Amino acid sequence: MARFKLPRISRKGQIAMAMAALFAVVSGIAAEAQRAGGYSGPGSRQSRNYEAGKFDYYVLALSWSPSYCESAGGRAANDPQCRPRGPKRYSFVLHGLWPQFERGWPQDCQTPDRGFVPRPVANRMLDIMPSDKLVFHEYRKHGTCSGLGVDGYFDLARKIHGTIKIPERYQNLNDPRFVVSPDELVGDFIAANPGLKRDMMVAKCGGPGNRLEEVRVCFDREGKYRACGKNEDQRKACSAPRMYLPPVRG
Repeated sequence: MARFKLPRISRKGQIAMAMAALFAVVSGIAAEAQRAGGYSGPGSRQSRNYEAGKFDYYVLALSWSPSYCESAGGRAANDPQCRPRGPKRYSFVLHGLWPQFERGWPQDCQTPDRGFVPRPVANRMLDIMPSDKLVFHEYRKHGTCSGLGVDGYFDLARKIHGTIKIPERYQNLNDPRFVVSPDELVGDFIAANPGLKRDMMVAKCGGPGNRLEEVRVCFDREGKYRACGKNEDQRKACSAPRMYLPPVRG
């Protein structure tokens, strides 16, 4: 029987083959991890596919509108909530209702409606969410993960929003030098809302002067107060001893 000699491979070729084999193994592991939902590659914004309706609790985020308008500057010139002589003086507005895990959160879930918000639905939210762009964004990113559909999601958001009473001192605030500690603000909300406790909310601050950005309150899936998960940590949300609240416009 004739014998065949294998071609001799150079040192450089051996290295190239070894690198190719290693790349194939790593690629296979990464692909399998992505299929399992546990891998997020470098520069990947969102590799995991979250399932609508699978989450642990909600966060209701209430933004302090004057802080948003000050930080947005000229970009907010056409935003209804930032016009100094608009029809309404905005203080706290609904940023969104966010499904949460005990640690982390789902977003951009795949739904039959593909995150589309009909114009009539957006219009009826503008009294508490004064930007149609905000309405569209919040449903695509967060509302799709509620599993409630567009009408159910915004109905629940309005219902939960309506259960929170804004303390009187933060309504139509016109003092340009108003400052408050995070603990004091949380205490004001607790006093105004029976059943609300300190482990159920945080105050978030940031930007020049440690402006109040928003208040976040935690609810269970039925819309009742509950303790927050690991995502809401007051030390991370605002560790400053005092927060500045820009006055309401107009």
